[in-house]
Amino acid sequence: MNAAIPDLPKHRHTTLEDIQALLLGTLLVASGVFLFHQDHLLTGGTVGASVLLSYATPLSFGLAFFILNLPFYYFAYRQMGAAFTLKTFASIALVSLYSHLLPMVLQIQSLNPIFASILGGTLAGVGCLMLFRHGASLGGFNIAALYCQSRYGISAGKLLLGFDLCVMLAGLWVVPPSAVLISVLSVVVMNLIITMNHRNGRYNGVS
Repeated sequence: MNAAIPDLPKHRHTTLEDIQALLLGTLLVASGVFLFHQDHLLTGGTVGASVLLSYATPLSFGLAFFILNLPFYYFAYRQMGAAFTLKTFASIALVSLYSHLLPMVLQIQSLNPIFASILGGTLAGVGCLMLFRHGASLGGFNIAALYCQSRYGISAGKLLLGFDLCVMLAGLWVVPPSAVLISVLSVVVMNLIITMNHRNGRYNGVS
């Protein structure tokens, strides 16, 4: 019989490592959202709900994203702790800021919507993964999914996929069905990245 593999020692992230993860992870997510906006696409989670609101109302994505997350801070503080809540607040603020600044420094003349959905989902998925591994999230559905995984062992990726499908259905009232269908690609890619990489015991770094 094979000998049991011992648990790897936990690696404590430094403050600098946490800061770079928050700065880069949120930039990746905001870049993904930027690509979705280029072809009027959707994505999942609170990010997707905020994109949907930005299409259906005069609110910008950044403002909608910030407002939608306000009710979740109390739950995050009570269930996940002050450090997680502060990092999540910072992450949400950064995504909102980046989303406001990116159109000023980046312009795309032509973009295939299928490629935009796949690349945008990849950027958002990797960005979320960075945040999760450094004790942060993008609020909303992310908080609920991370809590259920840490408390009950339910896969955060699978829970987020369920939330995301609800956002896709709501999108049918705002964007054409063809855009919703293409947007599903972003949800699948993003949640595959999270499900395959964010599992208990997979990563030994802690913040």
